Amino acid sequence: MKYLKLITFFIFIASCSNAKRISETTLNQTLKTLKTADSIRGQKRPVPETIPEALVVSGNSKPEVLGTETENEISKSFNHDSWTDLLQKHVSSQGIVNYKRFKTDRKALLNYITSLGKNTPNGSWSKEEKLAYWINTYNAFTIDLILRYYPIKSIKDIKAPWDQRLWKLGNKWYNLNEIEHQILRKMDEPRIHFAIVCGSFSCPKSQNEAYQALNLDKQLTHVTKEFLSDSNRNEISKNSLKLSKIFQWFSKDFKQDGDLIDFLNTYSDIIISAKAKKSFKDYNWDLND
Repeated sequence: MKYLKLITFFIFIASCSNAKRISETTLNQTLKTLKTADSIRGQKRPVPETIPEALVVSGNSKPEVLGTETENEISKSFNHDSWTDLLQKHVSSQGIVNYKRFKTDRKALLNYITSLGKNTPNGSWSKEEKLAYWINTYNAFTIDLILRYYPIKSIKDIKAPWDQRLWKLGNKWYNLNEIEHQILRKMDEPRIHFAIVCGSFSCPKSQNEAYQALNLDKQLTHVTKEFLSDSNRNEISKNSLKLSKIFQWFSKDFKQDGDLIDFLNTYSDIIISAKAKKSFKDYNWDLND
């Protein structure tokens, strides 16, 4: 009996010791888990070295898409869609302007010109936006000038056509000469000479869409190549050039990055010799109708 009690006592001690070890192990594991959880809760979410500029999140708001210059942002400067609508109605794909029919739509043209006057370029506009604005303005003013006197055979039938201050933009009255020589030519983009149209046969072909900032370089390249490849306006071969007088009148504008031959070779399908002989074609001022 005495030994039985001793055996029972030792079994009790052993079980308590084992329970203690189990408890200590369990406690240590629990503490470790809690510390790990605390550590995780205390850490911040990993942040990339650079945040994509297209995504900005503030508080609980939804992401805002930002951009350096999106289509919507550019269109806020000025929308020329109403000018495109008029051109597509009254200018053929060959550049022929139906002035008689255009005259019936003159109210819409004047509305566009009024909108130009209320949305003049400012310092926030890009160069492309300003160029598109002034090219479209020049072309709209030219058509409006012709419509004021139509029917006529030539724009030169109008007295001092390029000096008449007939249009108000902002607080200033403009004429065509000022837009061409004091604004557009000073923007160092020689291809404007194939985009602005004087309403005459030998001028560059009228396009039936407005110039747009987002697509301007492509449009200017297109009209330049089109003008050079038109044998009615230019005759180009490797060793001989019969050029539009535009290249004579504004010769210095085409020498910004080399000489005239360098400019022509940039946009011509024919490789022109540096020693090619040059002459200039007579200019036909008949109306482009």
